[in-house]
Amino acid sequence: MPDATGLRVLGIETSCDETAAAVVADGRRILSNVVASQAQVHSAYGGVVPELASRHHVEAIVPVVQAAMAEAETRFEELAAVAVTQGPGLVGSLLVGLQAAKAIALVHGKPLVPVHHVAGHVAAAFLAHGEIPLPAIALVVSGGHTSLYAVPREGVHELVGRTRDDAAGEAFDKVAKLLGLGYPGGPVIDRLARGANDRAVEFTVARIKDGRSDFSFSGIKTAVLLHVKRERIAPVTDPASPPPQVRDLVASFQRAVVDALVRGLTKAAKTHQPKSLILTGGVAANSLLRREAERAGQKLGLPVFIPPLELTTDNAAMIAAAGYVGLLHGLRGDLGLNAEPHLPLG
Repeated sequence: MPDATGLRVLGIETSCDETAAAVVADGRRILSNVVASQAQVHSAYGGVVPELASRHHVEAIVPVVQAAMAEAETRFEELAAVAVTQGPGLVGSLLVGLQAAKAIALVHGKPLVPVHHVAGHVAAAFLAHGEIPLPAIALVVSGGHTSLYAVPREGVHELVGRTRDDAAGEAFDKVAKLLGLGYPGGPVIDRLARGANDRAVEFTVARIKDGRSDFSFSGIKTAVLLHVKRERIAPVTDPASPPPQVRDLVASFQRAVVDALVRGLTKAAKTHQPKSLILTGGVAANSLLRREAERAGQKLGLPVFIPPLELTTDNAAMIAAAGYVGLLHGLRGDLGLNAEPHLPLG
């Protein structure tokens, strides 16, 4: 592998509802990381509206890229490559980022590097912590993904477990919507659960019985719905200050989901005998999950690597970091590169 110290990669991320661009040097040094969030746009709908997301990406992509380049004090001709999320994600959103990246690569004669969104989330751990003892087991938890990967070396991902229905973050969003707590659901549930009784309601998450380290979160979502109907819990009128009954409910829900995630991570670690654990993705911002993953690592005698909050949620620095690895390994895309909303990894 050639010495590429100082190579600057522009990363572009538009897989869902954040328009993001970043410049990363050496695959490790963040020179800029600009994110334009659409959370306020979609909050009235309780989730992301794909058409609205695409339109806002079109409006934001140019100023966001310009801001990232200006903050990094980098000219386009100084870039080593342009990395862009190819998938998975919302097809209309992905296309906006892809077209911008292809245009920049074509005009300035730079290599175009396609990146898998989940590979970007794993790369965020390396970006934040540098060298990580390998092999590792990575738990990627977000609104669209809940998966476990073996990582024998940086940039290589072997699927060892996944959700069979809802992603954990999706379950958080749907429970929050049911209770009138707003969107996105993860941060508000995390906040309301602090100090509440997380054993007030006995929720269980389905256990997969075929030996795989898979997850299932559709059942607990239904259990919350049935509990709300049975107890006649009305949607809250003030999400900032819901009644104790609701706070105990979301705390109990969160506890059950976190226990299931950590149980899956622990099972995969015992099966694959890694040298470290990685927790990443938007739901990795959850304070209880971060604490319980650290505790599990201590019990297993393994270090746990978790990106800081600004690198757990969708961002372009992680795409640039993953693109840097792809660049060194000769990964290239051409102008025919298309969005892949269901792009597999591992």
